Amino acid sequence: MPQDTPIFPVASAIPASWLYESFRQANEQERRVPSLIKLNVGEPAFGPPESVGRSLADAALDGRTRYIDVQGLHELRESISDKLDTANDIDAPVDHLFVTPGSCEGLAALMRTLAEPGGEILIPEIHWPVHLQQALLAGLRPVFYGLDDSLAPDPESIRDVSTANTRILLLNSPANPTGALLGRDVLERLYELAAERGWQIVSDEAYEDFAFESEHLSTASLERDVEPSRRLVNSVFTFSKGLAMTGYRLGYVAVGRPEVCSAMRMVQESSIIAPSAPIQYAGLEAMRARESLAENHKYVRANRDSVLPTLVEAGLLPALPGGGWYAMVDVSASGLSGEEFTAELLRDEHVAVVPGSGFSAQPEFGADGTLRPVLPGGIASRLVRIAFCVDHGQLAAGVERIVSLVEQRRKG
Repeated sequence: MPQDTPIFPVASAIPASWLYESFRQANEQERRVPSLIKLNVGEPAFGPPESVGRSLADAALDGRTRYIDVQGLHELRESISDKLDTANDIDAPVDHLFVTPGSCEGLAALMRTLAEPGGEILIPEIHWPVHLQQALLAGLRPVFYGLDDSLAPDPESIRDVSTANTRILLLNSPANPTGALLGRDVLERLYELAAERGWQIVSDEAYEDFAFESEHLSTASLERDVEPSRRLVNSVFTFSKGLAMTGYRLGYVAVGRPEVCSAMRMVQESSIIAPSAPIQYAGLEAMRARESLAENHKYVRANRDSVLPTLVEAGLLPALPGGGWYAMVDVSASGLSGEEFTAELLRDEHVAVVPGSGFSAQPEFGADGTLRPVLPGGIASRLVRIAFCVDHGQLAAGVERIVSLVEQRRKG
C-alpha cells in the first residue's frame, strides 16, 4: 500500500557540510580572483616526502596492483604496529589494525561497526561536521556534550547528558575545529567514566603530530595493560596531516576488542575490500620517511605563534589553540553572523574561511524517530574557522583582513 507521507532516506536529511560548501564557493571565487587567500581548507603549505610519490609510481608500474587483504598490506600494518608502540604507547597487534582510505572512511566504518539499534553516541557540541554525518548514517542518535572554557570536553557535562542508551564516546584531540588538546587528567577521567558505564571510545587522533601546549596523549595508551577482551578504545589515525598526504586518502584504525575487529572486518569487506594497493605501498614508504614530521610540526607551530596573537590582541580569539591546524575566531563584534561575515569576507576582502554554524548543528527527530532536515546553527554561529597550516604570508594577510573587516563593521 502506498504511504500517505513520503519516506525519504536518512541521507537526504543530512546536508553537505559547510566545509565542502566553502570549498566550492572558494573555488568559484578563485576563478575570478586568482589572488584569493584560502584559509578555509586544511591543505598544508608543505607536501609529502618525495620518496612517497616515487613509491606510488613504482608500485603501479611494477604491477603491484592486485587485491590486498581486507585489513590491509601486512608489511604496512607491521610498520604501523611498531609506530603505535613506540610513538603512541599503544599495544596494537597487526591483526587488530585496519588500513583505510583516509581516516574519514575509517571513522565511518568504525561507527557502523559499533552501532546498535537505538544506540547513542556522545559528540562535542562544537564538532567536525563529518563526525555528525557519519554517526547519523550509521544509525546512531547523536547526543551533544558541553565544552569547558578552553573548548575541551567537560567530563561533568558528558556524565549529565549520557543515558542508558549511550554506547559510544567520541573524542578528538587535538580537536578539529577548536584546537583543544586533552591533558592526562581529563583524559583519565573520561576513560574511567566510559569504563564505569560500559561505553566504547572512538578516539580521532588525526592531528596527533600537532600538539603544541603539551605532548599528545593517545587515549588507548591508558589501557595498554588491559586484557584485549576488556578494552574500550578504538583509535583512528591518518597520513593526511603529519605527512601531508591529503590527496592520497590513507589512514588506519586500531581496534580494541577481538569482537570489534571481527565486526569491522565484515564492514570493510562489504564496502571497500581494501584501499588501493599502490597507495598502501606509498604509505609503507611514508612510514620510513617520518623524519619530515618534525619540520612540519615546526612550520605550523611557527604560524600559530607568529600570526594568531593578532587575533588574540584584537579580542577575536581567547587564547592560542593547543594543537591542530585550526582556530575558531569570534566575529560577533562585527554584528554579523558567521555566514554573513564569511560571505562578506569572501566577496570584498577575497579571503575564504568557514562559518562556525556548520560545526555546531544539532539534528532534530520526529516523535517517530524520523530525522528532520539538519540545519546549521547553534553555539558556534558567531564564529568562523580558519586554517593556520597554510602559507605563512597568506595566513598573515588573511588574518589582517579578518581583523580589519571586524573593525570596519564595528565602527559602521
